[in-house]
Amino acid sequence: MFIVLKKKIIIAVAACILTIIAIPVAIHYTNNAAEAVQASTSANTNWGLSFPKDGGTPTGNASSEFLQQYNSFYVGDTSKKEVYITFDAGYENGYTPAILDTLKKHNVKATFFVVGNYIETSPDLINRMVEEGHIVGNHTYHHPDMSKISDITSFQKELEDLEALYQQTTGQEMQKLYRPPQGKFSESNLKQASELGYKTLAYVDWYVDNQPTREEALEKLLPRVHPGAVILLHSTSKTNAEILDEFLTALEEQGYTFGTLNDIV
Repeated sequence: MFIVLKKKIIIAVAACILTIIAIPVAIHYTNNAAEAVQASTSANTNWGLSFPKDGGTPTGNASSEFLQQYNSFYVGDTSKKEVYITFDAGYENGYTPAILDTLKKHNVKATFFVVGNYIETSPDLINRMVEEGHIVGNHTYHHPDMSKISDITSFQKELEDLEALYQQTTGQEMQKLYRPPQGKFSESNLKQASELGYKTLAYVDWYVDNQPTREEALEKLLPRVHPGAVILLHSTSKTNAEILDEFLTALEEQGYTFGTLNDIV
């Protein structure tokens, strides 16, 4: 439920990798319902969101109704001023301790989607996430393009190998929350994940280079916050770590509260 992005497209959509809300992807922006359904049912889908107005719920080229039949989601309850903070963590870049400190300061419980390398190299941080009440979700073991994996055995192995490593590291079972790597998915992927008991969170991945300034980051993020927004950040981003306190404070001042992905799925 997420999407492959070319660097030039990223710049056009959100100025760099920073983190954007509820999947602003490129390749295909549309507000046309028929076109959206056609895009959502294609074999391998690069999908995106259109933000018609600041503070409004974005429109995806795969509808909430289509995604929900496979236990997949990209937005929460749009009638409540509640948002959900998530991070993708492909590797540890030195910023996660500060991110966790800020989350604790604001009493925010986030979800960290991690890969095998992250758990192998940073077990102490994984255990800290668990101890402080955060959710650790499945971003696959090797971070491949899952839309190219057609057989259920290989698909399942990517998820279950990470589950096993997580349980070995924490002594707990991993919650069955899945975010496809690189934002790439196919309808068969969504079905496979659902059959394995997973809830899929549809999002796009962003590159980590060309970090925006603090001002640019907040300018991009804040107008796109909306009730029910699932906010995607990257723990590898220096800018994300630096602005997180200010960003969460601004949301609190606007009357937002913070839920967890369990409140959606």
